[in-house]
Amino acid sequence: MRSDVIHTLLVANRGEIACRIFRTCRDLGITTVAVYSDADADALHVREADLAVRLPGAAPADTYLRGDLVVAAARAAGADAVHPGYGFLSENAAFAAAVQDAGLVWVGPPVKAIELMASKTRAKELMAGAGVPLLAPVDPATAGPDDLPLLLKAAAGGGGRGMRIVREPDALPGELLAAAAEAASAFGDGEVFAEPYVERGRHVEVQVMADAHGTVWALGTRDCSLQRRHQKVIEEAPAPGLDDGLRTRLHEAAVAAARVVDYRGAGTVEFLVSTEGRPYFLEMNTRLQVEHPVTEAVFGIDLVALQLRVAEGAPLSSPEPPQPSGHAVEARLYAEDPARDWQPQTGALLTLELPEGPGLRLDTGYTGGDTIGVHYDPMIAKVIARAPTRTEAVRLLARALERARVHGPVTNRDLLVRSLRHPDFAAARLDTGFYDRHLADLTAPGAGRDPATAALAATLAEAVRNTQAACGAGAVRNTGAVRGAGAVRRAEAARGAEAARGAEAVRGASAGSPAPARFGAWRNVTSQPQRKRYRSEPDGTEHEIAYRTPRTGIPEPHETPGTRVLTATPDRVTLEVDGVTRNFAITAHADRVHVDATDAAYTFTVLPRFTDPAAHTAPGSLLAPMPGTVVRLAEGLAAGVTVEAGQPLIWLEAMKMEHRILAPASGTLTALHAAPGHQVEVGALLAVVQEDPAATPVPVPVPEETA
Repeated sequence: MRSDVIHTLLVANRGEIACRIFRTCRDLGITTVAVYSDADADALHVREADLAVRLPGAAPADTYLRGDLVVAAARAAGADAVHPGYGFLSENAAFAAAVQDAGLVWVGPPVKAIELMASKTRAKELMAGAGVPLLAPVDPATAGPDDLPLLLKAAAGGGGRGMRIVREPDALPGELLAAAAEAASAFGDGEVFAEPYVERGRHVEVQVMADAHGTVWALGTRDCSLQRRHQKVIEEAPAPGLDDGLRTRLHEAAVAAARVVDYRGAGTVEFLVSTEGRPYFLEMNTRLQVEHPVTEAVFGIDLVALQLRVAEGAPLSSPEPPQPSGHAVEARLYAEDPARDWQPQTGALLTLELPEGPGLRLDTGYTGGDTIGVHYDPMIAKVIARAPTRTEAVRLLARALERARVHGPVTNRDLLVRSLRHPDFAAARLDTGFYDRHLADLTAPGAGRDPATAALAATLAEAVRNTQAACGAGAVRNTGAVRGAGAVRRAEAARGAEAARGAEAVRGASAGSPAPARFGAWRNVTSQPQRKRYRSEPDGTEHEIAYRTPRTGIPEPHETPGTRVLTATPDRVTLEVDGVTRNFAITAHADRVHVDATDAAYTFTVLPRFTDPAAHTAPGSLLAPMPGTVVRLAEGLAAGVTVEAGQPLIWLEAMKMEHRILAPASGTLTALHAAPGHQVEVGALLAVVQEDPAATPVPVPVPEETA
């Protein structure tokens, strides 16, 4: 049997997965090589690699998807092996063949296995022959009302691209065209197939690991049912609530799927499990999964190390896999706003700090100070918790996320915490419709959160900061009603000086020499209440905070009964609120203030005292919600046409997703500044709709939003 010892490994990927693979390589003494686009020149995976090779350009199509450039980079760096990670070229059979043709070790499955599983339609035919349970296919051309609802899927796709749910017969033709167009755009293959859509089904998968000596391990189950846009958000192992018979059937089906294609390396066989407990094969991912850490945590293994060992020709350590222990849960921390249709966010990641401790693991491709750009997936990190029981693991993960300090773009952190603590999740009532049912509640203003008190803490920190800037004072403290002797002496001295100035003024006036008049606009009197205004992000709620800074220098809340300042510094404030002491960490960045409490995190934008007239935009203006590329317009869209409220008009692509720009009202499109191919910045004016309630809208046929 061939043996290829790996000394230098190139990872044909970026971000979190590249950093994760490098970590194992360091443990094994393997030299690491990164590739990077111009947008990733200072990315964490480049900084952590031993060597790095530039791929000129920024877009994935010009860089990470250019197999020829990646192979050339491996040769230039002296690598003897290539690991594809996940995404990009990881399931590209031609790339795997090119790596091997170049004399390099391919850390992945055989080319033939990738080819056989690349098309979901061909894969299902193979699985049927192997006895793997399947959903009966449906011919879209002859589908009738009794076949609905249907799920349309791209044959060559993944990640939710080209996927549509059809519930009405009249919608089927348009959805087929839209799914095929997106599939062709995303994967270069417009083939689409249909199958029955299983309502409230669970997404359960089995991790497999196979060597070249005939051993195939089924490494337990994972539940990945909590998804948005058909993409996973929270995963766990083992999948809860499965009886022994179903678990055994899933393991046996996964092993059969691996054997029928002579699989080697790490792979995942995905199933849909109905509410009746019947499993149906979905697809086989011929690569490492994003959620692989939960399996590693439960089985006490390193899947990347096993991939490398199998690629070198070594056998797995035993015919049977190791025994699992405990439970693990993973949450994907995304730069996105779940309350605004999961809109991706970009910008500087100012702070990324998560608590460390037993059972916690962080996989990330970012550190504080990095920038989240528009070219790639918006995932910031994966946070994993392991504990002896599911309840303990879920509790540990929720608390770790709650205590995290994440400053910069809006994230889904609050959604993750609330999801983990939702009664349905706690009771393992899981299915892929979880967010369809609960998103509104999960993104509503949080119960138990107190943004007004957090804004007060930010105000007091700012007051101390200003005081220190003026006179170099240190922290201020208030330990009770009685001030320290030094503060009393300072106050008495100030009062004496003020009295002396007043007496001098009286003497001057009585002598017939009035004091010179001074004129000005206005001045703050520090003994009088001052006010600051904030806007909570991302919900937009405004708060006005009143405070006083008396001569003692100790800022005091005004109009806030039951609240007392215990300590205050520019970066930390301790308040007593209704008898309970609460601590707040304060971080200011320009006009943004981040306040981290022990049970919640808040972000505020400091508002000016007076409104800036330039901040207003004309009614009906359609602004770009993020930087991106205009990929298409609604058919017939031009200045002068009438549109209907809520009608999709413009499609933007950013961070691997398409986003619809909707008409804000029924009326006339008076201006159109967007065209396919245009690069736009956040806030760019795309079009203007003049509202006209009497207008007769012209329907524009468009597909649904894509993921």
